[in-house]
Amino acid sequence: MNFGMIKNLCGQVIRFEAIFMALSLIVSFIYGEFASAVVFSVIIALMLILSFILTYKKPSNRSFYAKEGLVTVSLSWVIIAFFGAMPFYFSGAIPSIVDSLFESISGFTTTGASILSQVETLDKSILFWRSFTHWIGGMGVLMFVMAILPLSGADPLHLMRAESPGPTTEKLVPKARQTAMILYKIYIGLSLLEMVLLLFGGMPLYDSIVHTFGTAGTGGFSIKNASIGAYNSVYIDVVVTVFMVLFGINFSAFFLLLAKKFKSFLAHEELRVYVSIVLISMAAIAINITGTVYESFGESIRYASFQVASIMTTTGYGTANFDQWPTFSKFLLLSLMFIGACAGSTGGGIKVSRFIIMIKTLKRKALNIVHPQAVKLIKLDNIPVHEDVIRGTGVFMVVFFGITAVSTLLISFNGFDMKTTASAVVACINNIGPGLGMVSPVGNYSDFSIFSKIILFINMLIGRLEVYPILLLLSPTIWQKRKF
Repeated sequence: MNFGMIKNLCGQVIRFEAIFMALSLIVSFIYGEFASAVVFSVIIALMLILSFILTYKKPSNRSFYAKEGLVTVSLSWVIIAFFGAMPFYFSGAIPSIVDSLFESISGFTTTGASILSQVETLDKSILFWRSFTHWIGGMGVLMFVMAILPLSGADPLHLMRAESPGPTTEKLVPKARQTAMILYKIYIGLSLLEMVLLLFGGMPLYDSIVHTFGTAGTGGFSIKNASIGAYNSVYIDVVVTVFMVLFGINFSAFFLLLAKKFKSFLAHEELRVYVSIVLISMAAIAINITGTVYESFGESIRYASFQVASIMTTTGYGTANFDQWPTFSKFLLLSLMFIGACAGSTGGGIKVSRFIIMIKTLKRKALNIVHPQAVKLIKLDNIPVHEDVIRGTGVFMVVFFGITAVSTLLISFNGFDMKTTASAVVACINNIGPGLGMVSPVGNYSDFSIFSKIILFINMLIGRLEVYPILLLLSPTIWQKRKF
């Protein structure tokens, strides 16, 4: 294990988090929130000092392998969440350490689950930081480090694969650093476009920025108690719906558009399945709630589309309390929580590509029962999927649902109803935020015990980093010295 490189990279991550936090410091001065400005200043200074200590001595051995990548990513996310919680705690916005960590981890993992019930009473700089954690975590802080700093002697693809969601992560161009830069350019470009469109819809600049953070990172923290529904605007609903769907798309598909490979873009299998699920779900729920929840089909399609996009992409914004909808609509939304967005997007969930692979694996198995000698390759976008990926997908699904089941059992000690208990775990491990019952779009997680909150924010980290980095971080074998 190359502890020198791990220490150096963690120091770089802390430095960039301090730089990001400086934006919230500026916001505190703009709005005259001097108490918060002092808090941000002290925390930023502390992070810069610690970063200097960790990076002052350059590592002599720059070898960097998959094991180091997994450990670095896991440690980095724990570190940024710890320092990210400090403004909430020391400003007095969230007086509990566990609750502050819950809110911070929920922000960085783009979950959007909150223990706050009255967000509009908080300082604007605190709310800015709260939403900005979504934007930072959406693409991944280590991905940003890769895009800015050269990692000579190391293969940054190990970091990219550990931090990027999905069954496979490949380079769009020969160098991983260039890939990271391309992804961030797409991310920033889409973010700016949404912000401008929200401004055109009459949303104030500050509101446009923080809600863009939540959409781009598919996180869902809002500065309004009623979330996006507070604006009661069809235009804003449409803009946010469209961009939630866009940020749930695999960013490699956007790269195909930029490269003018239109045929490849239209043939992108995961994209086609993702869009089909979104459109069919929107139509099915709209039909189901017409006449029962809303009078007109137009109103139904407006609210159904927003909620489907929010849940499928694991954003978590709300314009309606879907917990009051018919059972069919609630069950369909619960199913979309598991499916999630595309691999290589900022969204959470199991990912559309994994479900495609598993369905094709089941079809191949059925074929082999009838024709034992038949040889059939599983392909994604007409490219054969390696057997290791297929086996890894199966193992991931078993581990994922196993962790979900165990977590639900542990959370049940709270004594809440099954709907609340199960959906809270599902919403957190899939990085969605709102669930059903007490954690519906009009509820929050404040009533859960400290033990349950810890289980839930561990679930958030496991869901965002897709199980293995966090589990391997806790494994004794991962810390053993490499033998040459």
